[in-house]
Amino acid sequence: MERGIDNKTILDRFALDFVKIVEKHCKYIIVSGFVAIAHGRSRGTEDIDMIIERVSRDKFAKLHNDLVKNGFECMQSEDSDVVYEYLINKTSVRYTYKEEFLPEMEIKFAKDEIDDFQLKTRKKLPLTGLDVYFSSIEMNIAFKEEYLRSDKDLEDARHLRIVYKGKINENEINEIKKMIKKVRKK
Repeated sequence: MERGIDNKTILDRFALDFVKIVEKHCKYIIVSGFVAIAHGRSRGTEDIDMIIERVSRDKFAKLHNDLVKNGFECMQSEDSDVVYEYLINKTSVRYTYKEEFLPEMEIKFAKDEIDDFQLKTRKKLPLTGLDVYFSSIEMNIAFKEEYLRSDKDLEDARHLRIVYKGKINENEINEIKKMIKKVRKK
């Protein structure tokens, strides 16, 4: 019998289970609110946001079928072709454990050069205790402060600034904000 304290949350376990399948098929990053939550920010969420690289229909079908085989289901459809159509049309899709409503993994294809850059510069963040790839702290802060801007997002950014005080590259954040203005705020 294994003894010890397991301090993984339901969201942590869900993320780890999901990533274990996805990483066999394509590059991914976890972005947005879960990044702050995984760093100890106390706030509720029902989903984790994931961006995956654009893949062919066949490659996506293999990923989708592997997820289904491992106990996940897509809320939009069981048919991988239907799910793929959502993704190529820049609409996110949600996966849950079979017959459970929460938590959800909201996935979308990388849609522009910013998402491609995030995938290229993805990082494992040791302070989370999770063996998954995230977009960089600078990228998360820039998006939350420049693009998303809800109260919740601004609090997430503040939290990440506290956790990474003295380790954040402000020049990089400012460059990312310029990129966001150019590409996303046309």
